[in-house]
Amino acid sequence: MCKKMSVQEKSEIKAARKKRWKIILLSIIVVLISVRLFFPYIVLKYVNNTLGEIKDYYGHVEDIDIALIRGAYKINDIKLVKRDSVTKVKDTMTFFSAKVIDLSVEWSALFKGKIVGEIYVENPVLNFIKGKHKDEDTKADTSDFKDVIKKLMPLTINHFEINNGQIHFKDPYSAPTVDVPITDIHVKADNLSNANDSNKVLPSSIVATGNLYGGTLKLNVKLDALAKKPAFDLNAGIENVEMVALNPFFKAHANFEVEKGSFGMYTEFAAKDGAFKGYVKPLLKDLKVANEGDLGEIVWSKVISAAAWVFKNHSKDQVATKLPVEGKFDQPDTGLWTAISYVLKNAFISALIPSVENTIDIGKVGAQPEKKTFLQKVFGKDDKKDKKTKSKK
Repeated sequence: MCKKMSVQEKSEIKAARKKRWKIILLSIIVVLISVRLFFPYIVLKYVNNTLGEIKDYYGHVEDIDIALIRGAYKINDIKLVKRDSVTKVKDTMTFFSAKVIDLSVEWSALFKGKIVGEIYVENPVLNFIKGKHKDEDTKADTSDFKDVIKKLMPLTINHFEINNGQIHFKDPYSAPTVDVPITDIHVKADNLSNANDSNKVLPSSIVATGNLYGGTLKLNVKLDALAKKPAFDLNAGIENVEMVALNPFFKAHANFEVEKGSFGMYTEFAAKDGAFKGYVKPLLKDLKVANEGDLGEIVWSKVISAAAWVFKNHSKDQVATKLPVEGKFDQPDTGLWTAISYVLKNAFISALIPSVENTIDIGKVGAQPEKKTFLQKVFGKDDKKDKKTKSKK
């Protein structure tokens, strides 16, 4: 026969349960506080070890902030410095630095059933430094960073944004030294992992802006970031760059200077199935080459001035050409004679419009161009104008 518990016994059991729950709750709080206190140090060590794995680079992060509720962490004051592959001596100039890199879960995509990440980079500075040796290739600087980004952000990246960035091309070994900066860079990339489940051919987008010596840079790209072969539709332009500010570059690499002039460049490219098609259209306005220096420099300046005069559209006081580029990614073809024909056509017949032409799109990639003779390319009329004239008749 079961013995009935007294009121005192029930009270003692109840008190014991309450005490046990207090101990459990206190233990959870202690664990959470410990995680909050020590987890940043664990992540900091992991990040610095990961950066240390990049070949020929030294990387360091000053601090890590953890936001558990938001599912994010911030990398504060990151620096990457290039090291000599033989001596392991660190460069005196930083290759990459950023004030803050915020890596987190993209909550808007989470509500759609997609677990993806987003990255925000504040005040990054990227320095492409020309080496002492001619065979040094700056393209190798970015070769191993894709694996590092995967380790730092284990989720598939769907959104990427850069605020107030800078890119510098530096040649500290030239005379004079060169530093060409692109500043105020803003880059926004959306739907890189197609988390929006779009049915578009090119569901992802990248938009970028920046400044170069008073000129404005704009870039727009539609792409399929998940395609096995590059698939994109790109247009970009830079306008009103003050060429006088580029004199250190001209002097160091071409041995001349300018007294006045502005520079612009426009481009469109599209690609699919391993093929690409596009053009690059540089434009010089109000160009005046300086006649200074020794005899050789003055003669060279005269040659440049003469070449600019020959290929200038004198009615609009501009020098421009359009260089079409088409081919396979493993077999590019710049089309030398086509480029020359466009130079002559612009110089003697019609000035090129200083803007993106919107004549290139992904549907035209791989299409066979109409074959024309050299004289037809130079003196032939525009096909669209011919069709309009015929239709009016």
